[in-house]
Amino acid sequence: MAIVPVRNMVLFPGMIVPIAIGRESSIAAAQYAIKAERPIGILMQRNPEVDAPGPDDLSRVGTIASILRYVTTPDGTHHIICQGQQRFRVIGFLDGFPFTVAKIERIVEAVVKDDKEIEARFMRLKERAVEVLQLLPQVPQEMVNAVQGVDAPGMLADLVAGYVDIKASEKQALLEEVDLKMRMDRVLEMLMHRIEVMELSRDIDKRTKASLGQREREFLLREQLKSIQKELGEDGGSNAAEVNELRKMIAEANMPEEVAKQAEKELKRLERMPEGSSEYSMVRTYLDWLVELPWKTPEPDAIDVAQARRVLDADHFGLDQVKKRILEFLAVRKLNPGGHGPILCLVGPPGVGKTSLGQSIAKALGRKFVRVSLGGVHDEAEIRGHRRTYIGALPGNIIQALKKAGTRGCVMMLDEIDKLGTGIHGDPSAALLEVLDPEQNNTFRDNYLAVPYDLSQVLFIATANILDPIPGPLRDRMEVLHLAGYTQEEKREIARRYLVTRQLAESGLKPEQLEITDGAIAAIIRDYTREAGVRSLERQIGAVCRRIAVRIAEGETQTARVDAPDLAELLGLAKFENEVALRAGMPGVATGLAWTPVGGDILFIEASRTAGSGRLILTGQLGDVMKESAQAALTLVKSRVATLNLDAAVFEKTDVHIHVPAGAIPKDGPSAGVAMFIALASLFMDRPVRNDVAMTGEISLRGLVLPVGGIKEKVLAALAAGIKTVMIPTRNRKDLEDVPQQARQQLEFVFLDDVEEAVRVAIAEVNAPICD
Repeated sequence: MAIVPVRNMVLFPGMIVPIAIGRESSIAAAQYAIKAERPIGILMQRNPEVDAPGPDDLSRVGTIASILRYVTTPDGTHHIICQGQQRFRVIGFLDGFPFTVAKIERIVEAVVKDDKEIEARFMRLKERAVEVLQLLPQVPQEMVNAVQGVDAPGMLADLVAGYVDIKASEKQALLEEVDLKMRMDRVLEMLMHRIEVMELSRDIDKRTKASLGQREREFLLREQLKSIQKELGEDGGSNAAEVNELRKMIAEANMPEEVAKQAEKELKRLERMPEGSSEYSMVRTYLDWLVELPWKTPEPDAIDVAQARRVLDADHFGLDQVKKRILEFLAVRKLNPGGHGPILCLVGPPGVGKTSLGQSIAKALGRKFVRVSLGGVHDEAEIRGHRRTYIGALPGNIIQALKKAGTRGCVMMLDEIDKLGTGIHGDPSAALLEVLDPEQNNTFRDNYLAVPYDLSQVLFIATANILDPIPGPLRDRMEVLHLAGYTQEEKREIARRYLVTRQLAESGLKPEQLEITDGAIAAIIRDYTREAGVRSLERQIGAVCRRIAVRIAEGETQTARVDAPDLAELLGLAKFENEVALRAGMPGVATGLAWTPVGGDILFIEASRTAGSGRLILTGQLGDVMKESAQAALTLVKSRVATLNLDAAVFEKTDVHIHVPAGAIPKDGPSAGVAMFIALASLFMDRPVRNDVAMTGEISLRGLVLPVGGIKEKVLAALAAGIKTVMIPTRNRKDLEDVPQQARQQLEFVFLDDVEEAVRVAIAEVNAPICD
């Protein structure tokens, strides 16, 4: 039989144990046994320090075991999981094998029946084994059940001997004991000894705990002594001055009664703690937060509506509707200071001035301004705080911002509220429901503070790029103010008033050193930026200033004047061009208008036909709604063959392909329905669409033009792209009130009730010149 020598371990029959094998001979023996599907012999070394044991170094009695599993760990260690089967005795060792091989004799257990002495020992052994297991800490109930369920005396003796903590030599002696009575007597003797040791250990534990109780009593007495010394005017301890200072700060903080009681309670706990305690710093930090938070009722706002109007006009150009609503908000607050005003939510593309509007409101009210960035927040504790039981716990962002402001009467901007996420740690948008509800936020409870805090005096203003990601209940608590993009004239005025001056200062230039002409600013807006806001415009102006700063710093020039022709040298070639003239002017191409989260944009609808069987092919990353609009447009063209003077038979032998360029960008929505219909009508009528006309609107199978959203953004995009005529649904006429007057004066609007009106305006007559 193949033999595996082991150190300081004995395997008894019935036991399942893992064995680590490291010697090459042991690994070879285990692998041979597995391949041959044979058991293996486990022998304990007499001297565990011998690395290459010979026959004289091994015990003569061992255990035959079956290998249940062979495991190799990532660090190269080999393990076998073995189950003991039967004792064996070595008769002799054999040579000529790459591992230890022995000739063995199996030791057969004698079957005992009706032996009262064996039965008595068996019952006694089981009782003592259960007693030992109950004295051991954290012993699973399954182990006790296993001992109680054994019905063979020899198996019970082996099980107890294998799992009880004794020396390996003692276990080997028990393994070599063949006589069952003698073996059970020795196991019983061993158990009695272990029980005595464990009971003595338990008595020592009780005495130690009693000693600790005495120490706690002494600690309390010392604390009482400190109080007596304090009353006598003597030194009351190392932290007495710190506690007195905190008590004074609590008294001066003007806390509500409930909060003051909690602070006093925590202060008393702090007094009883030694400074070296881990909980001491936690309680001290909590008290610091309580005394540093603003609890005082803020002074009433001294609102001057005329001054607020001047501040808004000075800080922002345009945005007339938004400024009007903000002034209404301030006027109502002046007339009714105790009322619960709405929570304003400024929604618009990046760079249109949402954050700076909040700063202007704070300036107009004479309040402090704090900003809480919510972009990427996906943990509810970021809003409500962490419980103090966690290491490194802190209040939520709302309470932290109030501490930074130093007053409850501040303007708090919740920036990027549409970028809130939801993770495994809760929904932060749900936590904001209480914050933004004027009926509830006067008792806002942060998890860290665990006391109510009044947020009713805080003026909350939220910002977002789009409304869709904001949950309905949260959106319902806010009044939405939409900020659309700027016209080119507004951008030019903003650049002249604010951006150029700011970038000159950033670049270290004086106004007399650099002049950027109106023509240059207009060219930057037209050829180097394509945005709803002015951030990219400011970056391009900053690039111009930096390049001129380099020339002045090198002594090349002292002053500079930048005009439109100079931009190619300073900023490179134009990044954007007028695509209308390039892509329109041929049958099957129509210009639509689209809304995006960063403003409006123009959208080209291209249609082509080939010989086929009447299929409709759609490409360009179109969403389901847009695909259905294309199908509706084709059906509508087929239904209007008489009106459009078309041959109905041509559709049966023609495949139609509709493509929307910029195929890497997903597109969806019904507002391209009119543009798709015009593109298809132009294709089959073989007449081009006017390249100065853009359109938007949803269509029905009856030919009706239905209203769509984003009219202001789409009109501004058409103006920026050089469009002269914009066709919109008649039911969207009211939305033109939001479009700046200057933009309305530069465009011609055609209001559509039916698609036939769009055909008359957009599709040129035969041989008619195409508008440039």
